[in-house]
Amino acid sequence: MAPPGSALQEARPAAPDETAGGAGPADPVPARWLDDDEQVTWRTFLSATQLLLDRFDRQLQRDSGILLTYYEMLVRLSEAPGRSLRMSELAESSSSSRSRVSHAVARMEERGWIRREACPTDGRGFLAVLTDEGSAALASAAPGHVDTVRGTLFDQLSAEQLRQLREISTVLLDHLQATGSVSSVPPAPDRA
Repeated sequence: MAPPGSALQEARPAAPDETAGGAGPADPVPARWLDDDEQVTWRTFLSATQLLLDRFDRQLQRDSGILLTYYEMLVRLSEAPGRSLRMSELAESSSSSRSRVSHAVARMEERGWIRREACPTDGRGFLAVLTDEGSAALASAAPGHVDTVRGTLFDQLSAEQLRQLREISTVLLDHLQATGSVSSVPPAPDRA
């Protein structure tokens, strides 16, 4: 049950009024509304994830002039063989649409961080290639970003909570990938 006056309670559809023009949809599946504990968990999760991502994005923009989404794309390229990925692979690995990646790459090209090259194995495709300037921008931004991630997330949790966070995140990611909500995200390379 949603708390009285909550958005979820107010958003519940009213039962069809059969006297005002006929029957509604045939036996609609009833909504599985969140109980009070689930409601608190959902809102806490939503607020925490939004605030974390906002904090990471603001720090990167303030200190390095890089959006978090651009930073993640630069990271993916830095980890790829030859520091290059097909545009479609960059979209998949960064969980972004192709149009969003195309726009982001255009902005990063203007800054000299990425260049596009024709794909040698496919005349229609393009590669996004991390330039030396892009690698330098990433190397410059990384220490502050890592400090922010560590101070905002990792240092706030115990070793057991971090293990649980990873397990929970893996379950959610596996579910989203299995249901086709997102493409598979490549694992981070081992840093031996």
